[in-house]
Amino acid sequence: MTEARRRVLDPWTGEVVGEVVLASATEARAAALRSVVAFGRTSKLSGYERRDALRKVSQSLGARAAEIAELIAKEAGKPITQAKGEVARAVSTFELAAEESTRMNGEIMPLDISPAGKDTVGYWTRVPAGPVLGIAPFNFPLNLVAHKVAPALACGASIVLKPPPQAPLTSILLAAIVKECFPVPDALQVLPSDNDVAETLVRDSRFATLSFTGSTKVGWHLRSIAGNKRVLLELGGNAAVLVHEDNPVKDAAARVVSAAFAYAGQVCIKVQRLLVHRPIAESFVAEIVKRARHAGPRSPLDPETLLGPMIDVANAERVEAWVNEATQAGARPLTPFVREGARVHPMVLAVEGDGAGLKVVDEEVFGPVLVVQTYEAWQEALRLADRTRYGLQAGIFTDSNARIREAWDTLHVGGLVVNDVPTFRVDSMPYGGTRDSGIGREGVRFAMEEMTERKLLVMR
Repeated sequence: MTEARRRVLDPWTGEVVGEVVLASATEARAAALRSVVAFGRTSKLSGYERRDALRKVSQSLGARAAEIAELIAKEAGKPITQAKGEVARAVSTFELAAEESTRMNGEIMPLDISPAGKDTVGYWTRVPAGPVLGIAPFNFPLNLVAHKVAPALACGASIVLKPPPQAPLTSILLAAIVKECFPVPDALQVLPSDNDVAETLVRDSRFATLSFTGSTKVGWHLRSIAGNKRVLLELGGNAAVLVHEDNPVKDAAARVVSAAFAYAGQVCIKVQRLLVHRPIAESFVAEIVKRARHAGPRSPLDPETLLGPMIDVANAERVEAWVNEATQAGARPLTPFVREGARVHPMVLAVEGDGAGLKVVDEEVFGPVLVVQTYEAWQEALRLADRTRYGLQAGIFTDSNARIREAWDTLHVGGLVVNDVPTFRVDSMPYGGTRDSGIGREGVRFAMEEMTERKLLVMR
């Protein structure tokens, strides 16, 4: 039988970066079996063995940082400076996992709270639930993969990873590094495949946990076919940032521009909606527009590049259609819309009212589009920010503790960032969303909790 193959293309140049063989359903089932066998060994590794191996992975990533960053820039179209930042974060993610691998603590508890428990004591600890299936997106082809692989290995679970079809080469390189460093050869298997084969894996009852990062539609569909697995979903968003007139941050406009347009807006916590207090709206938006006009697409290998291409032409065309829909409905372009193939220039759109029904407001653009709305009162801003089916993160710029508390009490989000953009993320923090933005939390320690279960010993 002829092997199915997929070419990996550079989104900026269109050149072939590499080629991968796609796994068949039979090969996927064989990988699941190998993962079960590997779990029999990974689950018995001591904490220090897991720690030392993960530390080696972290060090190997650091030693090959320049090579890996260039690969990310080429296969994912990510600007090289941001790609280097991603590698640095992955180094940290595996180091965090090394530390957390020795912290799977439990608790000794007396059970003599009733006559039945007289002379008994209990001890519980956390143990890996079973093999993990990870499915990762293209936009962080190393660090979002690391947020599945590192916690799995840290808690003693084996993992099969379906890499992003647009950018699988980084995952394959990571697998080679893990194989060199980890004492169990099949602890990590990377399996490029089409969607039908991926669904075969999702349905496979031998996996105890599914960890998926990607689109909302796909994520909830996979959950519906996952059976009795634990399911961790990190899905989409249309993050809002609120800027009040008492904003204490001098470079707030620069932060908003970077968070809206870096990597062509292909970040789930990018700033999509900017809500500005009317007294400062004119000057603040003017600064946003000025910066956006000077941030056109450039080669990802240029260290000065903020945004390169979108991942492919189809997604660029989708963004164009959504912008056209908005302008036809009355949204006012503050920058011209320019698209050259997969290259989309930063777009700033002013929208009056709540923008209900506009895809650029209601859905996840996942492109270099920033919607600007103004508000009179803080309560109005909170209403506009929360008028969404998503709930990943939000950012607010204000110097008022009362407004911070009101935002905390009102906004249905997984994370609220004060005096910075919602794009802020540190790899140790609990990261995830509410509503249609997913279930569960990433961040190494918290992902380990999702992949483990409590086990109790009772002694009389």
